[in-house]
This record gives sequence, structure tokens and C-alpha cells, in this order.
Amino acid sequence: MGGACSRKRDHQVIEDSVRSRFSARFSKSGSSRWLGTSFSPRSGVYIQGGRGKCPSLMELCIHKICEQGIGNYHSFSVLPRDISQQIFNELVDRQCLTDASLEAFRDCALQDIYLGGYPGTTDGWMGVICSQGSSLLSVDISGSDITDSGLVLLKDCPNLQNLIFDYCGRISDRGLENIQGLSNLTSLSFKKSSKITGQGMIAFANLVNLVNLDLERCGGIHGGLIHLKGLTKLESLNLRCCNCITDADMKSLSGLANLKELQMSSNKVTDAGVGYLEGLHKLSLLNMEGCPVTAACLDTLSGLVELSHLNLNRCELSDVGCEKFAGLVKLKILNLGFNNITDACIVHLKGLTNLESLNLDSCKIRDEGLANLAGLLNLKSLELSDTEVGNSGLRHFSSLVNLETINLSFTLVTDGGMRNLSRLTSLKSLNLDTRQITDSGLEALTGLSGLTHLDLFGARITDLGTNYFRYFKNLRSLELCGGGITDAGVKNIKGLVSLTLLNLSQNCHLTDKSLESISGLTALVSLNVSNSRVTDAGLVHLRPLKNLRSLSLESCKVTAGELRKLQLTALPNLMFVRPE
Repeated sequence: MGGACSRKRDHQVIEDSVRSRFSARFSKSGSSRWLGTSFSPRSGVYIQGGRGKCPSLMELCIHKICEQGIGNYHSFSVLPRDISQQIFNELVDRQCLTDASLEAFRDCALQDIYLGGYPGTTDGWMGVICSQGSSLLSVDISGSDITDSGLVLLKDCPNLQNLIFDYCGRISDRGLENIQGLSNLTSLSFKKSSKITGQGMIAFANLVNLVNLDLERCGGIHGGLIHLKGLTKLESLNLRCCNCITDADMKSLSGLANLKELQMSSNKVTDAGVGYLEGLHKLSLLNMEGCPVTAACLDTLSGLVELSHLNLNRCELSDVGCEKFAGLVKLKILNLGFNNITDACIVHLKGLTNLESLNLDSCKIRDEGLANLAGLLNLKSLELSDTEVGNSGLRHFSSLVNLETINLSFTLVTDGGMRNLSRLTSLKSLNLDTRQITDSGLEALTGLSGLTHLDLFGARITDLGTNYFRYFKNLRSLELCGGGITDAGVKNIKGLVSLTLLNLSQNCHLTDKSLESISGLTALVSLNVSNSRVTDAGLVHLRPLKNLRSLSLESCKVTAGELRKLQLTALPNLMFVRPE
């Protein structure tokens, strides 16, 4: 559903740069089915060594072409389209595509060109991209230096269905003029395009087949929604974090009867603006996070019978008017975090038996209020961080046998409440970021063998408590940052071979021996050992962690030069390093 534009706390985040730089690929060509997947070093197909899947003859040929160097081939236009497409995808995967090699794909009738985040994508590439003509169906050039001039040739590709221009800061209203004739477009995205204005959105008026439109973080589009009035096929509209949409803009959406998903977080819409949605009876997802709406908007929302996802996080709700929640019987996901609501509001949620996720973060909820949740048997996720919930409230969870995720950080819960949690055998993710939890509380949870994510960020766990980790063999994420762990305790973590994220920051007694203990956790993708005694000498123990993409060693005795050497010589996938 999306969230606010800022984080609540400064816990470690794997930055966007750590994520894959390329969009997921697919082929729309039916004849490609016999080719299988393209050969790449990440596909699990190997030519030499190991006992991986044997590549097909076609995969071997494509691999050979790429290995020989694309410069040996003047043009691929005489090849079947499917083969040219796979060669192109392979070069993008390898980041081997250049100005010169791109030219070989001119007039190849490619269908899908995904260059999101690819370095060096400029207006000069658009000639080859658009030479695919009527065959071209999908283009992603997100994060590129493409300008308005680069979009001129899009008119030669009349069958385009999917265009993604996210984070292309040089595209303005002038560039939009070049897409207004692409009437076959069904999906269009311009995330964080600051130069697009409401006036420029007139270019969207003719895109009558548009189903998905994404204008997230486009701060200049106030007044432009009027140009969407004729897009009656629109099902998904993302206007998150634009900070400019008002009640007047919302009036233009009142006739979009097929709209199913509407993202409006961090805008200026009030209860009056929500009133314009009363006729959108197919709406199933509504995100109003951070908008100045109150519980009075429920007068309108209670009539949207298909509503299943509702985000009112960081709004201006109080208990007054919350009785209207009782009518939203199809709700599956409800976010009420950071509102001035109490147990009096929670009373009206007890009939929402379809709820699967409930967020009450930082609300004034006490133990008595949780009694109203006991009948929500389908609940899988419960967020209670920063509430006044204590041990007594946890006894109401005994009937929530499907609960998989619960956040009790910064609550009044202590070790004594862990016995009630131990009965929730479906739990997979548990956040106990609170100083009241100690080794004794962790011992009470040893029956939760299905846990995959455990956050003990502020808990007072010592080396003795780490002995209980042997009961959590399925853990993929562990945050243990209370400061009470030494090298001896880290030895008890080395058996958690499924870990992909490990956060041991703030444990100032850890040394290079800790890195040696975790050197066998080869599945690790993210590792944080900040504020410790780790030195350059210990970095050698990280060399086996080939999957590592994020490494944080702030306030340690390591140098940027040695970290850079480790990155270049042993950890090719490492993209996010602190300190730099």
C-alpha cells in the first residue's frame, strides 16, 4: 500500500542501490517458449565446473556470442526476434551494452527494452530503441539522462503498451507531447518527474486505454487531474507524496468508475475530497496516509463495499466517528498507525473478521483494547509498536492461531509476557525491540521454531542468551544490537546458515573473532557490525560471503582503502558499503 516518505526510526536500511538495478524481464512472444531462459551467470546454469543445470544449445550459442564480443557482429536484424531479444537481455544483465554494441540491434523488431538504471542511457540511444517500430511493446529507461528531445521518435512505435520513465528528471511537459498519440498504452509511469506540470498532463487525455498511471512524487501536477476524466479504463492511479493534490483535484476522479487502486498519501486532501470517491464502487485499495482526513471520511468510505486495503496512517483520526469502521466488513488490511485513537476506537473493529493485517503503531492502545481483537481469527500481521500494551494484553492472542508477524517494540511487554507468545506457533516474524526483554524472555520463545525474522535490537540479550538461537534454525533475519554480546556469543550464531541479514551493531566488545565465526554464513546479503572493535585484519574473514551486498562497519577500526580492496577482489556483489 505504500508508506510515508520518511522512516520512524533510523534502523539500518538496505538502500535502493542495493536492490537490483534492472526491472524484471518477460517475453510476450509465444515462440520464445521453446528457448527457455536466457543464459547468464546468475541463472544457475554453468558451462564449466559444478553440477548445475545443463544449458540448452540456444543458451550456449547466446553465451558464446556475448563472450566473443558483440563488436564482431554488425547487425542482429537477420536473426529471429526471440534470439535477438535474448542476446540483448544478456548484454544488459552483464552491463556490457555500449553505444557501439547497441547499434547492432537496430531494426531487430525487439518487443521489450528494459534499461532501468542502466548507466549511459541517453537521447542517442533512442534512435535504436525506437527503430523496433510497431514490434516494440515495453520500454523502461528509468533513471536515465533522456530528455524531451529523446522522446520524439516514440511516435514510430504505435503499439507501445508499457512506458516507464521513473526518475528521469530532464523530461518536462514538452516531452509529454510525444506520447499523446500512443493510444495503445495501458501502463505509464513518471515517478519523481519534477518538471511535469498539471498543464502538461493534457497529453494524457487521449490515452484512452490506460489502465495504470504512476505519478508518484510529481510535485507540480496540481490542476492536472482534470485531464484524466476521460480515462474510464483506469484501474490504478498512484499520486503518492506529490504534496500538491487538493480537494478540487479529487473532483476529477469521481467518474473513474473502474478505479480499483488509489494512492494519495502525503497530499492535501481532506474529508471533503474523499467525498468525491463515493461512486467508485470497485475501489479496493485506498492509501490516504499523511493526509489531513478525520474519521468523518468514513461516511464515504463505508459505502465502498469492495474496499479491502485502507491506509489512514498519520492522519487526524480520533475516536469520534470511528463507529463507521464497523461497516467496512471486507477489509483485509487496515493501517491506523500514528493517530489519536484509543481502545474506544478498537471496539468497532471486532466485527472485521476478514482482517489479515492491522497496524496500530503509536496509538493509545492498552491491554483492555486488545480483547476486541480476539475474534479476528484471520489476522496474520499485528503492529503494536509504541503502544501502552503490556503482558496482560498478550493473553488475548491465544485465539490468533494464524498470526505470523507481530511488532511489540517500545511497549511495556516484559519477559513475563513471552509465555503467551510461545503458543503462537505460526509466528514467522517477531519484533521485541525493548529493554525489558532479557535472556529469560528469549528462552520462553524456543518453541517458535518457524521464526524467520527476529528483531532484538534494544533487548538485553547476553552471551548466555545466544545459546537459545540453536532453536531458531530457520532464521533469515536477526537484529541483536543491545550491546551485551561478545565474540563468545557470536559463536552461537554461526549455525544459523539461512541468515541473509545480520545486524550486530552497538555491541562494542566484538572483535575480528566475530567475523571469523560468521564467515560460514554464506547466504548473508546484509551485515552490520558497526560500533565494534573490528579491524582491517578481520576483513579477510568476509571473503567467503560472496552474496554480500550491504556491509556496514561504521565507527570501527577499518579503513576505506581496505574495504574497497575487499570489494574489488572478493565481494563482486557488494554495492553498499559504510564507511565509504
